[in-house]
Amino acid sequence: METAKGTVVSVNTSSEKGVPKVPQDKISLLEEHGVEGDAHASSTWHRQVSLLSMASIERMREQGVKVAPGDLAENITIEGIDVHNLPIGTRLRVGRDVLLEISQIGKECHTGCAIQKRTGKCIMPTEGVFARVIAGGTARAGDTVTLA
Repeated sequence: METAKGTVVSVNTSSEKGVPKVPQDKISLLEEHGVEGDAHASSTWHRQVSLLSMASIERMREQGVKVAPGDLAENITIEGIDVHNLPIGTRLRVGRDVLLEISQIGKECHTGCAIQKRTGKCIMPTEGVFARVIAGGTARAGDTVTLA
């Protein structure tokens, strides 16, 4: 059974697409846009924020792949909720203010992905989750994540 409460492990951004994201102290999420300053932020599509469970990273580590939060290009790494098992349309409250709505699970990896070249494998096609920003605000490591 899916737990109803998790914790943000890391918040990450990058100015380019297809590369690992760099952990930040905090990120600003803009309503119907995404993470301020991140290459994937856009008001014209539904993949405004990327999410990944810490459990997914741990599974890669168990296979001998050296990865850390942000290395798989996720904006928010979450522990305690296996986000790829949640249905599209599920809403997540991050901290006090941020409200996300899951819009896509998995994605087609593009050829020559820098992440796959570096790690040898990318789990984003099956375990990466994308969301729209319903209500903006600030997110940081340690924030509580709950099903809304």
